[in-house]
Amino acid sequence: QLLLVESGGGLVQPGGSLTLSCQASGIPLDFYSIGWFRQAPGKGREGVSYINGGDGSTHYSIAVKGRFTMALDKAKKRITLQMNDLKLEDTGVYTCAAVAGPLPDGSINYSEYSYWGQGTQVTVSS
Repeated sequence: QLLLVESGGGLVQPGGSLTLSCQASGIPLDFYSIGWFRQAPGKGREGVSYINGGDGSTHYSIAVKGRFTMALDKAKKRITLQMNDLKLEDTGVYTCAAVAGPLPDGSINYSEYSYWGQGTQVTVSS
């Protein structure tokens, strides 16, 4: 059983930065794909980023590419999402998710993920 717990959300001004963490427990992450997703009020769930637990390759949505960086610390079983130059539209509940095995093309399609955390709120506001 893989458990995921997010932390690090909060209130930040536009242009600011925030780092989210996702602590995994139960199983080594080497054979898993991990993704970050977000959901804004009144909107559907949106894939943000992907990392392959084996080779560390990443993939980002167009909306965050160049501003967000996802990383994996295998020893600590911790996945981070460094978010820079935050915009109002980055507001939402951010959730990490995982699935066994690699996903083709670094998929961030939420329907392909099996394990989900509870989420952490990120609010970008002036």
